[in-house]
Amino acid sequence: MTTLQKWTLATGQVVARYSVVLFFVVFGLAKFTPAEATAIYPLLVHSPFLFWLPGLFGQQLSSDIIGVVEIALALLMASRPVTPLVSAIGSFGVAASLVVTLSFLVTTPQLDPALGAFIVKDLTLLGVALWSAGEALAAIKLRVASF
Repeated sequence: MTTLQKWTLATGQVVARYSVVLFFVVFGLAKFTPAEATAIYPLLVHSPFLFWLPGLFGQQLSSDIIGVVEIALALLMASRPVTPLVSAIGSFGVAASLVVTLSFLVTTPQLDPALGAFIVKDLTLLGVALWSAGEALAAIKLRVASF
């Protein structure tokens, strides 16, 4: 493998994984704002996965809970250099949350086309999250094999 190939692969991995981490931290923090809680409320009440949250916790606390989960998953995913297993778990969690988000495209009546277009980007993030999980699992296997 050439130096350029090694650099490109290593840099691409860092950019891919940590851009998803950044998305989840930033959007997780946004969930603590009243504007974001109001914006996601219609998505939640029509979701087959999350419909129960607003009824149980109300609009803002539901958004806060989602924010905590998003930030926690981002931190787990970011732990790859230290603990690949934790990163794999976080990456699978990110992937699952992205599947839920993508489901809003078909479960939310009269979804604003601009919001729908914004949600579609989660398909790419889903691919990166699944790659991240697989790469982290492969790193665990390599560590075990090197003993």
